[in-house]
Amino acid sequence: MSISLTHIALHVQDLEACLDFYQRYAGLKLIRDRRPNGPDGKRIVWLAESGNEQDFIIVILPGGPARNQQDNDFSHLGFALQSKQDVDDIAAKAQSENILAWPCKQEPYPVGYYCGIKDPDGNFVEFSYGQPLGPGAEKHASVEFDIKSP
Repeated sequence: MSISLTHIALHVQDLEACLDFYQRYAGLKLIRDRRPNGPDGKRIVWLAESGNEQDFIIVILPGGPARNQQDNDFSHLGFALQSKQDVDDIAAKAQSENILAWPCKQEPYPVGYYCGIKDPDGNFVEFSYGQPLGPGAEKHASVEFDIKSP
């Protein structure tokens, strides 16, 4: 049996604000915009990274409760960037919009350099460089994951 993680769905209060946020901050592209003909008129959108549209998407559904995570809740979506400067740039932009949750910080491998911001629904979103995933991972290719079998 082969299993693949294909999507995550966010049930948000303000679909338009979250759509704008993920396009501006994460560079995600709108790949499906579903507007049912039913009386509720709910709009459901699919977002993906260019080139990964058939691998993994974020589905955004309207009408959800605001998340408003507590500061000690580190549940988050994570996006890898090309450089520390890119992380700094995202953090500066978020600071100017008053949504920076975690200032830039360097942690030991495999955490890397990161910052965290809040999306319009209150979800934490991490932007990082130097993790063994995404851009920059090639530099750490010789470092193996420490996985212990049960």
